[in-house]
Amino acid sequence: MPDVEAHITGTVWKIECEVGQSVEEGDTLVILESMKMEMPVEAEDEGTVKEIRCEEGQSVSEGDTLVVLE
Repeated sequence: MPDVEAHITGTVWKIECEVGQSVEEGDTLVILESMKMEMPVEAEDEGTVKEIRCEEGQSVSEGDTLVVLE
């Protein structure tokens, strides 16, 4: 299953999931802040959160893995 990646460069504003949580396609997993705008990062598939690879306040680049689903 693909990793959930940042689609923009920005700062992790809020993490909306936790390890072990079941998610559906379209669920918001992380909210990024870029240029004073909040941008949700959504699950592209259903699955279970295996790992969270970011922290709130962390700067991320486009393409960085934020969440791993299984």
